[in-house]
Amino acid sequence: MNKFKKMIFACAAVFALSQAAFAKSSGETASKITPVTIKIWNGVPSMKGQSTKMDYYAPQGKNTGAALLICPGGSYHHLGVFHEGKDVALWAAQKGMSGFVLKYRVSGHGHHHPAMLEDVQRAIQIIRENAAEYGIDTNKIGAIGFSAGGHLVLMAEVFGRESELEKLGIKTNVSLAPNFIMPIYPVVSMQDDIAHKRSRNSLLHKDQSDERKTLFSMEMQAHKIKCPVFLLAAKDDATVNYINSERLSAAMAREGVKSKFILRESGGHGFGMGNNDFVHSTKWNDEWLWPWLEETVLGR
Repeated sequence: MNKFKKMIFACAAVFALSQAAFAKSSGETASKITPVTIKIWNGVPSMKGQSTKMDYYAPQGKNTGAALLICPGGSYHHLGVFHEGKDVALWAAQKGMSGFVLKYRVSGHGHHHPAMLEDVQRAIQIIRENAAEYGIDTNKIGAIGFSAGGHLVLMAEVFGRESELEKLGIKTNVSLAPNFIMPIYPVVSMQDDIAHKRSRNSLLHKDQSDERKTLFSMEMQAHKIKCPVFLLAAKDDATVNYINSERLSAAMAREGVKSKFILRESGGHGFGMGNNDFVHSTKWNDEWLWPWLEETVLGR
């Protein structure tokens, strides 16, 4: 990244951190923090006209050095940017983590693979290359995704050592793979028996050959998962068949992937970290996810 872009990124970080300090000193809650928006393709000639953005939320209180790249769901067609995006970033900030909500390209705006993978790799590149300005430990950059966003964070890991950015003329020396991932009620498989067909159609579009279905079925690519995984699903999910998560968990176990799988009898789909009964009754983010992060990522 050139000096001018680094300067812009650093200024954004300073602004966000000053917002956090102001909120703390004035007694505001983290929900009042104004995020800083980063246009991830600015300055990339081959991506002129692409307007993908991610919103940065500065950590509150003591900075843990961890960062969460947040990928909302929406069947790869649209994005649930509030309960699966903003709410997650605010929770991360309250825990002392940097939150980045990625508003990746979707089929509702005419985009299909590899657009989503390009966006998530570019976001990881930007965060990792500018980690010092944000007080981020480059070994503590994770990705959490919901529904189709869960599939995207799995792709970020599975294909993280295969740069899509090079094809766009972008060179980098940093890893494009996350250090840990958290697929939540995720789309996993592209196989006919359990695929979430709207997500599959949005991602793969016209080319849905058996070869492509296999390549983008994450349970069939579990041998490429090298980082810790937190996986959560519910049996009464009426949108994405929970067997997606069961197959992924079994595949990761066979490959020796360090993972934690929580499967609930009830919970449905789409609860995210929003204001709903499942979040209130289970406090899954505080009671299940946070202890896992403390042990697995923060070393506490």
